[in-house]
Amino acid sequence: MAEKLKPQKKIELFSGTYFGACTLGGIIACGPTHASVTPLDLVKCRRQVDPKIYKSNLQGWSKIYKGEGLRGVFLGWSPTFVGYAFQGAGKYGLYEVFKYAYGEKAFPNTNKTLVYLGASASAEFFADIFLCPFEAIKVRMQTSVPPFAHTLREGWGKVVREEGFAGLYKGLYPLWARQIPYTMCKFATFEEAVSQIYGFLGSPKDSYGKLAQTGVSFAGGYIAGVACAVISHPADVMVSKLNNDRKAGEAATKAIGRIYGNIGFAGLWNGLPVRIAMIGTLTAFQWLIYDSFKVALGLPTTGGH
Repeated sequence: MAEKLKPQKKIELFSGTYFGACTLGGIIACGPTHASVTPLDLVKCRRQVDPKIYKSNLQGWSKIYKGEGLRGVFLGWSPTFVGYAFQGAGKYGLYEVFKYAYGEKAFPNTNKTLVYLGASASAEFFADIFLCPFEAIKVRMQTSVPPFAHTLREGWGKVVREEGFAGLYKGLYPLWARQIPYTMCKFATFEEAVSQIYGFLGSPKDSYGKLAQTGVSFAGGYIAGVACAVISHPADVMVSKLNNDRKAGEAATKAIGRIYGNIGFAGLWNGLPVRIAMIGTLTAFQWLIYDSFKVALGLPTTGGH
């Protein structure tokens, strides 16, 4: 008689395996999705640095394609893919760790929104350390015409030769300023949006099938994406400007003051409509992929508890 197959061992919530699975889910959710919107990001970054470079996104893509082909339209995809895969590992994996540590262990009676905000801020702090070198290379590649470099390897080598490893981290503080509020808004808004959606539907989360639950994750992700795109946009513009226009040896605060003096308050909002479309869609698909991956492993979707 054939030996009966043993049932697959279920992953225990809040175990090391659980947090490892969440980390892997973050990699899968963030790396490919960010890389897929490289054409949008490319034109957005160039218009942030020089609002007159293209009259529209379509004109930008057309001009780039005519001059450099499809490769030019996807310029910067490799540092984007690698950087955001690392960032996704830290963002999602550590968020689950800190949410459990703060909400279940350290401060069990604390307001849930405060837990979400604290956990996401803590996770993003470390995630940005992973992301920063790749973001620096990506921004320089995308905001310089002709391009600073055409590949991640070429860009990494040029930065290290010209500025040392410190050059890879000169945008860390602005990156924190952009990404930490962004992620706090992204996770807290997502958690609240999902709870509100289930409240509107009128039944507990567990009463719905997995397909419906991941659909709620997608909707909550889009709402969160629009909100955090608006909140973090001025810092996003400044990160692009700093990586493109910061002078050698210039202090970050001095560079920010000089750049702001040139572009003014209105300049901080260049490219916002494109970023709303990009980040809203991106965030929705990230949550969909992340929670679908968790479901595939037999884990519950995020939020709505």
